[in-house]
Amino acid sequence: MVTVLSLWLPILLASVLVFVASSVIHMFLGYHAGDYTPIPGEEGVAEAIRRGNVPPGNYTMPYAGSMKAMGTPEFKERVARGPVAMITVLPAGQTGMGKQLGSWFVFNLLVSIFAAYTASRAVGPGAEYLEVFRFTATAAFLAYGLGSWSESIWFGRKWSTTLKNTVDGLIYALLTGVVFGWLWPMS
Repeated sequence: MVTVLSLWLPILLASVLVFVASSVIHMFLGYHAGDYTPIPGEEGVAEAIRRGNVPPGNYTMPYAGSMKAMGTPEFKERVARGPVAMITVLPAGQTGMGKQLGSWFVFNLLVSIFAAYTASRAVGPGAEYLEVFRFTATAAFLAYGLGSWSESIWFGRKWSTTLKNTVDGLIYALLTGVVFGWLWPMS
C-alpha cells in the first residue's frame, strides 16, 4: 500500500508545476483577457456603491430574503425592471495579489493531496505509469476542470469563461498526472 505521506514529493512538485502553469496561462497567453469587461458608467456605479457604504461581501439585487418573498408581485416587478446582478465587493485599496496567490497554492496542494489519496487507494507500489496517471489526472480534473461549472450554472458566469477555465483545468490535471506517474513509488 502507498501512503499519502510517501507521496510528499509528487504532491509538492505537482502543486508547484500547476502554480507556474497557471501563471504562464494568465500572464502570457492572454486568452483570459476577455473574461471580465468594464461596466458601462463605471464611475457612477462605483460612486453609488461608495455612497451606500457597501462593505466587502457578496450581494445580489434585487434581494428577496426568502423563497416566499421571491414569489411576491413586488419582487417580480423589481426583477422585471432590473438590473439583476450578483456582485462581489472587495476591500478598497487592495492592489497586491499575495493573499490570492498564497491561497491558490494552498488549493493546489489540497488538490494534489486528494489526487494522491485517490491513487494510493486504487494502485499499489510499482504501478504502471499510465495507471497512476489515469487516477491522479482524473481526480485533479474533477477539482481544476469541473469545479467552476457551478459558477455558470447558478451565478451567471459566462460559459466562455467557464470553458476556458475547464481547458486550464485539463492542463493542470495532465501536469498532475505526469508528475505522479513519474514519481510513483516502486516499492
